Amino acid sequence: MRIGVVAPSTPIRQEVATRVLAIAAAEFPEAELVFHPQCFLSHGHFAGDDDARAAAFAEFACDTAFDALWFARGGYGSCRIAQDVIARLDRGARDKTYLGYSDAGFLLAGLYRAGFPNLVHGPMTNELRRDGGEAAVRRSLAWLVRRDPAALEDGLGAAPSAAFNITVLSQLLGTDLQPDLTGHVLLLEDVSEYMYSIDRSMFHITSNPGIRKIAGIRLGRVSDVPVNEPDFGAGEEEVVRYWCARSGIPFLGAADIGHDAANKIVPFGAADPD
Repeated sequence: MRIGVVAPSTPIRQEVATRVLAIAAAEFPEAELVFHPQCFLSHGHFAGDDDARAAAFAEFACDTAFDALWFARGGYGSCRIAQDVIARLDRGARDKTYLGYSDAGFLLAGLYRAGFPNLVHGPMTNELRRDGGEAAVRRSLAWLVRRDPAALEDGLGAAPSAAFNITVLSQLLGTDLQPDLTGHVLLLEDVSEYMYSIDRSMFHITSNPGIRKIAGIRLGRVSDVPVNEPDFGAGEEEVVRYWCARSGIPFLGAADIGHDAANKIVPFGAADPD
């Protein structure tokens, strides 16, 4: 199996790629990882300018030598290239698995809308910089290479699923990237957002007519919430329950996803790899 790594948002350091390659070589010898040189570019905030990031993604996605594309890192930037990239992809790009989360949600959403069947919310290569990050990298490799069910989020059931960062999902709703999530269980998580921002995003999410057709919401971890003055007065679960109740969307409990090394794998659609 051949896995291409691209960075549609922000760059990674060469040392991260070196460590990921070592883990893959030692524990997943049936896989070959190839980091696109674009992963290490720097253009202000981004891993290269918009044209460079879009070209790298389209190059690897359309290359029939690759079986999967793995996002190197989140941050910000994929929304700037998503529509351009998706318009460039050919039929061969549809057969690949695409794995990432957080800012990668803009591309995953657009690809899902376009009918791409093998999209996955899961840890990226830059997780190595987190405490316990090697386990997260191994989890994604275990899914990409072996479809190991132990890597999956435990609560996935018969209903199709999709997983997003709360802020990213809120901002892509109403755009040409919004996918049809009718009947899906929606798993949500976030990081480094004020609780009032989470509340505002949940208002937008649960007000969307397409989202009101989902089967329910499960809440992952909302971490590193900045201290607000005055205190917002409600935590993340209370906020999500509030907006679910107002919109008539079932709240289905906790989900084992988030911006941390414990982040589990959530395939879009059915969890069954077959």
